Amino acid sequence: MLFERIESEGLAHYSYVVGDGDEACVIDPRRDCGVYQEMAVRQGHRITSILETHRNEDYVVGSRELAARTGARIWHADGHLAYQYGDAVRDGQEWMVGQLSLMAIHSPGHTLGSMSYLLRDPQGFPWVIFTGDSLFAGAVGRVDFVGEDRLEEMAGHLYDTIFTRLLPLGDGIIVCPAHGAGSVCGSSIASRVWTTVGLERRLNPKLQAPNRAGFVADVAVPLARAPYFRRMELVNLGGSAPMEELPVPEPISADAFAERLDGAIVLDTRCPACFAAAHIPGAYAIPQDEIPSFAGWFLPYDRPILLVADASGTEKVVRYLVRLGYDRVGGVLRGCMKAWHSAGRRGAHAGIVNPAEFASLLDAREQMFVLDVRSERELERVPAVKGAHHIHIIEIPERIDDVPQDRRIYVMCATGTRACIVTSLLLRAGHKDVAVVLGGMAGLERASRRHAPIAE
Repeated sequence: MLFERIESEGLAHYSYVVGDGDEACVIDPRRDCGVYQEMAVRQGHRITSILETHRNEDYVVGSRELAARTGARIWHADGHLAYQYGDAVRDGQEWMVGQLSLMAIHSPGHTLGSMSYLLRDPQGFPWVIFTGDSLFAGAVGRVDFVGEDRLEEMAGHLYDTIFTRLLPLGDGIIVCPAHGAGSVCGSSIASRVWTTVGLERRLNPKLQAPNRAGFVADVAVPLARAPYFRRMELVNLGGSAPMEELPVPEPISADAFAERLDGAIVLDTRCPACFAAAHIPGAYAIPQDEIPSFAGWFLPYDRPILLVADASGTEKVVRYLVRLGYDRVGGVLRGCMKAWHSAGRRGAHAGIVNPAEFASLLDAREQMFVLDVRSERELERVPAVKGAHHIHIIEIPERIDDVPQDRRIYVMCATGTRACIVTSLLLRAGHKDVAVVLGGMAGLERASRRHAPIAE
């Protein structure tokens, strides 16, 4: 028997492989789908079915890629939508995987046609429920994707799904959602790696509502929606051809890189200190591990991407981009910034300040413009430094005119990583004097132990 969960880093996306006998089924595959085939072959299984729990918004689903490799049949949820591939799932439909069985349970709320899949063991006993984006560890799915005018309607559907279809399955049933902690598809998903219906009944704050009206009032709220979500929705209906293999960007010389700049964007995925010290003018800075969280907020889709990346991390960067639908990676700078400078090309830089230096500046009551780009929830836990201006990172494009250009801007976040992203956005917008506070609030708190208090 094969039962594996595969996590896609950054997106906190969970997909699953279930196999028995000589058959296997994959639930909610990601686009770089070789991992599923490798697992199945290693266990002697052939992937025959691919099940989707809902039309996804935050990544490109890999069903078509996996079907092209394996010949498996695709079954998609949200059958009322205009899919260009696969077959629509019916409520109550069943599949046999060896001696195991899977049954579809209509689970509207996150989307109108969401499906959960109940896995039964060889004796026919309920064992696992794959809940998609309906029920998470410590949270429930967001209900704002259909439109803010239908928030209460969708929250009502989700209440019915959870309380009349999922919880009655029994406390011992293992819950396997489509996302874990850190996903944008639910608010405050808990870090419980594995959970059950019983644990969620007792511990999930959203399930403690006294009645349907209380649940709806708690859940029917709009959340931040990245601009790339709409593109993912269209792509996941079948709007683009499947990707056969993971693209391998061509390593190109500094001169060739410079020739391709017209019409392209430069994405620098190195660490904040590296970007601040030297980068190609106009580059977007998104450190490698932040690509899943922030590329879709800031990078356009209609232009090829040229990479400035550490050689050892290029494949990972491309995987992250492809999962978000960025297929036009036009090359990577061979030799990184050393090669760029050796070719006599013009470079740019940003300011850098370490936590101890920044604490000293604050202690000296310097007149500074400090831009804190953390979220409201982070500010509640760790307040901003006195006098800081707060603009959440995702609001920067719309509020960039709120940041003055006649003085030095010190950008900070929790660790310095998001500050690097915002620094690149400010530089692209024409700001001349921008500094990254390395280490962010975490470093500043430690450094400030030797200085006067810095927070109100």
